[in-house]
This record gives sequence, C-alpha cells and structure tokens, in this order.
Amino acid sequence: MNISTIMPPESEVCVSKIFEASGTKFESETAIDLWQKIIQHKWILSEKLRRDVGFKTACIDFLENMGADEERVVHNREELLAQMGARTISRDLWETISDTQPPKKLIQKRIILPLVEEGLSRKHGVTPPKAIIFFGPPGTGKTHFVKAMAGRLAWWFVEIAPSMLMADGVDKIGAHLRQVMEKARDLDQVVIFIDEFEELAGSRDMANRVDRSITNEFLKQVPLLKSQPNKLLLVCATNYIRQLDAALLRPGRFDCIIPVGALDSEGRRTILEYYLAKLNTGVVDLDRIVDLTARFTPADVEYLFQKVAQHAFEKEYQNKDNFSVTTEVISQAITSIRPSLTDEMIEEHKEDISTYSRI
Repeated sequence: MNISTIMPPESEVCVSKIFEASGTKFESETAIDLWQKIIQHKWILSEKLRRDVGFKTACIDFLENMGADEERVVHNREELLAQMGARTISRDLWETISDTQPPKKLIQKRIILPLVEEGLSRKHGVTPPKAIIFFGPPGTGKTHFVKAMAGRLAWWFVEIAPSMLMADGVDKIGAHLRQVMEKARDLDQVVIFIDEFEELAGSRDMANRVDRSITNEFLKQVPLLKSQPNKLLLVCATNYIRQLDAALLRPGRFDCIIPVGALDSEGRRTILEYYLAKLNTGVVDLDRIVDLTARFTPADVEYLFQKVAQHAFEKEYQNKDNFSVTTEVISQAITSIRPSLTDEMIEEHKEDISTYSRI
C-alpha cells in the first residue's frame, strides 16, 4: 500500500495523537497535514533502522528535523537573495503613480489584490498571475511600475539584466538563463524583473542559431517558474513588443500583457508634485507646468528635475543667497528638453494595444 494514500483520522484525533507524542498542540488543519507526513516519516525511519518505530518516536524525530530543514531553507534563500542582488522597495513608490493611470487600476485589481487576498482568491477560484509583460514606448515608466508593485506587495525585487547573462559571451546566454531561472524558482515573495525583454526572447523567424536557442530556453523556463508553489512574480518589460516571439505572446505562458503608455495630465501632476516636494521651492504654478510637460514620460520628468535641482544648487553656491525654484525656473528648463514621446510613437502604441494587450 502507498503510504501517501492512507487517509488521516478525524482532525481532533490528529491533534490529540500529535499532542500526546510531542507535547505540542497544533491547529486542526496543520495537525492533519502533519499526521500524513509523520506516518510517511515513520515508514521511512522504520526502513532505515530495520525495525518498526512507534508513532511517538517518528513524531518527535520528524518535528525536530522539520525545524532544522525549515531553518536551512530560510538560510539558503537569504544567501540566494544576496547573490542575486535582491533589494527592498519602499511602499511609498506606489503612491507616486496617479490613480488615473490605467495600468495602476488594472495592476491593483488583476495582480496585487489576488496576491494579497489569498483566501478570497481561493474561494472564488482566482489564480493570481505569475508571469506578466509590460510593453510601451521608452521611458513610459514600466520599470517604475514593477518596482512600485514590489513595494506595494512588500516583496523582494530582483532584476535580471540581459548584460548579466552575456558576461561569458553570447554562446553562454542560454546556459546562464537556465541557471538564473533555476535559482529564481527557489525564492519566495519576490518580483523578478527582466528589462529589454526583446533582447532575450526575440522572434525566431529571422534569428540565428544562438538567438533561437535563447528564445527556446525562455519558452521552457516560463512554465517551469509558473508551476512553483512559491510566491513568485516574473515581470518582463519591452519597448518593442512586435519583436517578441509569437509563442511567448499566446495564452498559457504569460498571464497578462499590459500596455504602459503616455501620462495623462493627472499622472504628470502626481509625478511633478513628488519631485517638487524634494526641491527648495518658491511660487510654482503647477497647472502651467502640467500643461508644458505634455508628451513627457516619467523619465523625462525625472531628468527635468535633475536639471532644475543642479541649476538651483549652482546659483545659490555662486550668489551665496537663498535660491528658490519658481515657475519661471522650471519653464526655462523645460524648453531645453525634447519630450521622448512623439505623435507617431503614441499612434503605434495604440495599434499595439489592440493587437497584443491581454488583461
């Protein structure tokens, strides 16, 4: 008879038996789970010692070893997180994204809530996403969204840069990718981020042998990572979704394919307020700055305020007098920055949304 098929007794009996054997009282559900594992351990231990051991001996031995195993698992994961450059992200980052930005509402509803409300998800048969793609023009805040998600979930953030995988040459990328993804599958409560995804998973139609092998490896690794019971979220970002291999974009591999586009006025206002709070400001007409930054991406706004901050620093250093950032100072800086987004890019992104988006 297969030991794993033996049905446990009633929950009260499990609780009582384990308490009598170990002196520790567990909750009913935990006790049922433990009973099955202890019975299995009793059989293994009896085989090992070549004599039948009692339930009490098996119970005590299992509980002692289980604690050591759990401690080892935690230690190994901590070492692995350090090796992969894991870091924590402030929850405040989530608040720098305007609620009017469509991706924020979608991410909150489709990704974050199912992960946070696990019991409710199970009750209604909702499976939280484990692999998603963000796509959109350069600088639109895809990386910012990923980091903000990690902060909101209070999970680790691990970035796997294509350059890391290319350290030993192009021919080794596939092997490095497999090794990294194998390590990632042992992590827990972590957001794994891959930017410039098209560099690793481009279309195989016109690719050379090496590029095809890298894409093939990724096609294998995504389902393996999704099959893990750990709390993992793989997020890949691309500026050029049309360059990705078609097999990756079909249902079954990535759970969601989410567009991240231009900021609306409220989105720009939220980011502008965030950066203004870091400056020594005088009178600033925020409405005017919002209007002047149309077609600005989050990266453009960040660059704008780096210029303004440096200008203010230099002026006060030269004049030895308090320098306050005003509307005029910011407006002048804006004239020297060309917005990243063009009408052509915005129209192309709209076409990509209708073709590739899956939420």
